Amino acid sequence: MTRASPLHRLLTAALLVVGGCAEDAEESPRAAQNPLLRPERFAATAPAEFTVRFRTTAGNFTVDVHRAWAPVGADRFYNLVSGGFFDDTRIYRVVDGFVAQFGLNGDPYVNQVWKDEFLVDDPVTQSNTRGRITFAKGGRHSRTTEIFINLKDNSSLDDQFFAPFGEVVEGMDAVDAFHAAYGDGPPRGEGPYQAMVEARGNAYLDSEFPELTRVLEASLVTPGG
Repeated sequence: MTRASPLHRLLTAALLVVGGCAEDAEESPRAAQNPLLRPERFAATAPAEFTVRFRTTAGNFTVDVHRAWAPVGADRFYNLVSGGFFDDTRIYRVVDGFVAQFGLNGDPYVNQVWKDEFLVDDPVTQSNTRGRITFAKGGRHSRTTEIFINLKDNSSLDDQFFAPFGEVVEGMDAVDAFHAAYGDGPPRGEGPYQAMVEARGNAYLDSEFPELTRVLEASLVTPGG
């Protein structure tokens, strides 16, 4: 549930420069093609409660978000979903019996512009029990876009300032079916390397870890929808 370390981020920066991904979004025509290259445009206040439906290759699941639980995190999640950030992404870190993590975009240009869009920590008002959804982070006030679903009761994370903002209310069987055979990433395992996911996006994951569960779409559910 942690984000990349400073060493990982240095490697990411180097890879982006070498790969030509450090192009300034202010000057790139890509910015006109992909609104996600403008994080400042995604600053809406979320409704007090809202629902998000995820379609994945392992099945569908639904998340109910309660802004009162963690308003800063809920607002960021609402804006990411509204902007299509999670569409065509991968569940790149599944630690069986612990967490399932996602939230790095398939486009490395998008990852580059969001990686320093840090959020101030929310107070922890709810526990990280099974099915609760929470932002990953690498230290105080370091949340950006990476999110995990608790696969078991992880209440030990509560004292580490991991603040749940919602919970899976339908489709936990799909979450349990996420591909987990690759395991954790380095240095704890041989699964996807988060710095490489940031730097190369889906090109890296689809080449090296083709069996990962894919998020096809994440969308806001309209009342009665």
